[in-house]
Amino acid sequence: MAINKNHEFEELDGIKCSIIEKNVYPVRAEFLKQLLEYNRFTVLLVPSPAPKAAAKPAIEDGGETIENSLPPQAPETFTVGVSDYTFNPTNAIYGRTLKTPDGHIVTAAYWQQKESVSHDDVPYYDFKG
Repeated sequence: MAINKNHEFEELDGIKCSIIEKNVYPVRAEFLKQLLEYNRFTVLLVPSPAPKAAAKPAIEDGGETIENSLPPQAPETFTVGVSDYTFNPTNAIYGRTLKTPDGHIVTAAYWQQKESVSHDDVPYYDFKG
């Protein structure tokens, strides 16, 4: 169990991992995987468990009970982790220890995919963008 929510870890595929993000879509999972592998981390992608859905009530039709056949399909999501369970993504971003493949420092906006290019020349606390 993590001391706080900023550093979660659990076992993924039998390997103790630091959890990077949970319930991410495939595009986000691939972005994180490429970025973290470039920074020499071993990345594990595990399908997230489907959320528990509440049972839908049966519909009565003239004395007969009709069961709703299929629940809506949940989108496929993943849990992203790295095998270095001491890795903390928040500390790595604000500590400026991660690099992009083009050699810039990963910023919070780049990590969140709000920017396609990292503006590492301006610290996050001075950025007006």
